[in-house]
Amino acid sequence: MNIFRNLFGKVWHDPNASEVVKISDGQLYLVRNEVIRCNRECIYNKAMMTIRRVPEMDHHFQLVVTREYEDGDEELLEEEEETDQERVFLISKELEFRTGKNHEDDFVFIWQDIDGDVGEFFEFAAARTNEPTRAFFETCMYRAMYERAYRRSADNTTDEDLAEFIYQPPVEQRQPKKGKGKAAGTKTTRAQPPASEEPSQVDSPSSSQATGAASEPSSSQASQSSTLPTPQFEVIAAVEAGLHLFDVDAYSFQYQHEVIAQIVRQVGGSPFQYSLCLWHEDNMVLLHRIDSDMNQKWAVTTHSLTWNSDAGSGRPTSWCIALNKEEEYAPFKQAFTRAMWESLHEESWAKAKADEQTYVMNAQEDEDVEMKDVEQESDEEEEVADELEKEEDQSEEEEEDELQDDEDEPRLPPGAKNSQLTVGYKGDRSYVVRGNNIGVFSHTGDQVKYYATISKIAAPRGNRSINPKQIMLHDQDTKMVVMDEAAPNSLFHLDIERGKIVEEWKVNDNIPVRHIAPDSKLAQMTPEQTLIGASGNALFRIDPRLSGDKLVDSQYKQYVSKNKFSSVATTEAGKIAVASEKGDIRLFDSIGKNAKTALPPLGDPIIGIDVTRDGRWVVATTRTYLLVIDTLIGDGKYTGQTGFDRSFPKDAKPIPRRLQLRTEHVAYMASPVAFTPARFNMGTDQEENTIVTSTGEYVVAWDFAKVKKGLLDKYEIKKYEDNVVQDNFKFGDAREIIVAMDNDVVAVNKKQLKRPTRASIATPTKNLRSSSNIVNAPY
Repeated sequence: MNIFRNLFGKVWHDPNASEVVKISDGQLYLVRNEVIRCNRECIYNKAMMTIRRVPEMDHHFQLVVTREYEDGDEELLEEEEETDQERVFLISKELEFRTGKNHEDDFVFIWQDIDGDVGEFFEFAAARTNEPTRAFFETCMYRAMYERAYRRSADNTTDEDLAEFIYQPPVEQRQPKKGKGKAAGTKTTRAQPPASEEPSQVDSPSSSQATGAASEPSSSQASQSSTLPTPQFEVIAAVEAGLHLFDVDAYSFQYQHEVIAQIVRQVGGSPFQYSLCLWHEDNMVLLHRIDSDMNQKWAVTTHSLTWNSDAGSGRPTSWCIALNKEEEYAPFKQAFTRAMWESLHEESWAKAKADEQTYVMNAQEDEDVEMKDVEQESDEEEEVADELEKEEDQSEEEEEDELQDDEDEPRLPPGAKNSQLTVGYKGDRSYVVRGNNIGVFSHTGDQVKYYATISKIAAPRGNRSINPKQIMLHDQDTKMVVMDEAAPNSLFHLDIERGKIVEEWKVNDNIPVRHIAPDSKLAQMTPEQTLIGASGNALFRIDPRLSGDKLVDSQYKQYVSKNKFSSVATTEAGKIAVASEKGDIRLFDSIGKNAKTALPPLGDPIIGIDVTRDGRWVVATTRTYLLVIDTLIGDGKYTGQTGFDRSFPKDAKPIPRRLQLRTEHVAYMASPVAFTPARFNMGTDQEENTIVTSTGEYVVAWDFAKVKKGLLDKYEIKKYEDNVVQDNFKFGDAREIIVAMDNDVVAVNKKQLKRPTRASIATPTKNLRSSSNIVNAPY
């Protein structure tokens, strides 16, 4: 267990950090060792488990399982049910806590229901948890038990000290004879839950596994691993590097020590799950799973890799390794990229075609990383001039914000939070979905004002309540097309002037409509009646003027494979870009044909897609980065045409450009990156010059002209006090951005967005990270 001694960081000791460690995804069951009742009852279908401090009580901790809700679920609860959102257990030896695996080979965490009947246990099943996470969480439980029992810190404990809290199965007792009741005088013991398994013993990584880079674990470590074994790793690649940690107070990366950096996968575990493992001397100081949450960035000038991790605490940190040998940089980066691809696709890299491999490698562009105070760096002269202009306008703009925030105007009904935003093309209106209501807001100058509420949206027959899944303005902003999760085969026509749904458009009984888009980029400004629809693996045209089903049979294309389409966008000429949950992008010149261009997936699901009016550029949104793709064909027979019209030559696919937040900036944010669908600014005679998105409490905008020049991290940002649900430009105005937050709607002038600095992005929290003698809790 003491192999984790250097992995707890400062979070365990910070009194302001209520949560010590968490597992964010799982299910809670009540398990009974009997046959009269169901022996496995699901309590929470989606839950997270944390170890939490007991406020104002030193050395006391709680095991807390919190119910997580799907969108809309929480609204359906009755008031008396809302108190059952979490289960809290005081951590002590009496819980008989242990770990194991269930029949699906998922890790489970098991403890006794002290207040329940004999033979009842709670079981938390964590499908996405790996062996290091399980071991680290278990170690935290034993530390908490020790501190409560002895009322002192567990920092200086030995494995022998913690061993007394490791659950030991009871000695088998004599069982009562078959028949009614129990034999007189027979002792009853609490039975083992069916899923319980004792962890098997695994050795620590050896020097041979580290290809000579890491030393053999010391004898003390070997004895420690016999109590709580650490996983054995297969080393894919290893390099020598300097470890740096971003210090939020100094606003710079601080050198920690020399390390051996390894890309590893666990022996006996998933062949497609990799981790970045760092060793300092004989100690493993960091183990981070290789996945999209890392927000990784490569820099060829410093031969370095930077990434983020929240270490289970929810607070992102920023790490960097600078490779000591220049010649090792490219091979290590390629090995990392292959590991990332395999972890996302769960299949061998060898199965990808050569042109797909090239496409994936090109997406990992090198970028400069300054290991210094970027507040003091000198950017381009035009940026300096822009900053001076913004500072002159700042006071006036902040006063306008205060006036807007202080206005005592009616808002949407309380209860549900805002969930969607759509900005009008005519009449300066924006529409915000809140439960089964839609708020209407007017744009007056640089402000957004509440105008009206379309209340209690309901189906035209039966008066069934509808919570819109997606909305889209239609027919010169006189109609709104509404999608309802409960009626996936239909669309609903909401008359905006009357403020009610007046018609149901049945599309097809066998084809669900999961996504919709206008017939063309500016079709909503015209009387055009048709629109584009997509299911999981079909693309089709919808015409509400048809009698019966509204699907146009002659413009329908279903694909054999399960494409999992996730978003649709159209150009001004009506060409179509379709993205998928798998991460691929298809470009069509019309419906009913195969895609002209199919761009392979990097592996992350795409949650939104947008295109420029002329179809030259595509921006696709994943949770942690944006992909910008130039569709212009630069080589071959069809040079000068776009990927909507012709296929790219096999050896000349476009190079995708990743837009992401710098890892050191994410270190100031209260939560990891989770982008909302990005959008270009749009107007009838306006060139696209900005891309806007949001994450958490931040609105983020990239200067598109700089992006096209390859300056991918020159973005601007603005922080709000509430979570941003969605944002988009006011139509025809590249300066005004409409921002919908959980409980408010505002307008922000693009001038109010600022270069990322401590002042513009910092979330006020106590600094938990020291610039000396620090290692990260890696799980």
